[in-house]
Amino acid sequence: MQLSQRLYFIALLPPQEIQDYANQIKQYFADKYASRHAQKSPPHITLQPPFKWADADVPRLEECLKYFASDRESVPITLSGFGAFAPRVIYINVVRSLELMTLYTDLIMYMESNLGIVDKVGKTRPFAPHMTVAFRDLSRQNFQAAWSEFEKQQLQFEFTASDLKLLLHDGRRWNGEVPHLAFG
Repeated sequence: MQLSQRLYFIALLPPQEIQDYANQIKQYFADKYASRHAQKSPPHITLQPPFKWADADVPRLEECLKYFASDRESVPITLSGFGAFAPRVIYINVVRSLELMTLYTDLIMYMESNLGIVDKVGKTRPFAPHMTVAFRDLSRQNFQAAWSEFEKQQLQFEFTASDLKLLLHDGRRWNGEVPHLAFG
């Protein structure tokens, strides 16, 4: 019998006012550059990329994440300007801090050793924290136009991330946190 599985990922979400700002930028990309795919998830910083998990085993996943989060300190986050992964992705730049890089490394190692969830992408390229505002469906031509518009734009936000978010894909978009995974 095939166990039912769904897609999840783990992220940090900014406060609502920063989410609102990022969503306005995503809408701008949808309207001006025909890039809507980034609207299928809340503004976030991915820590554990998407993975499949059995529905029947979700309580164990949630308990493990609660345990991991309970042993963490809040993480200061700085968003500064825009960045790009040419030729399709434009994002709000997340400044690399020791706290954020440590949280990422610890979570990836914890997920692999305690749940058998392996970040295959992270094994081939370094963690580049970012908050995507346009990707996948952004054409190369629109990428060039949008990047010339955004590459020098100023943006500065600071916030403290105090919990992890477990997001679930419902078949069309990523939806909110199942448990409350507060740090400390």
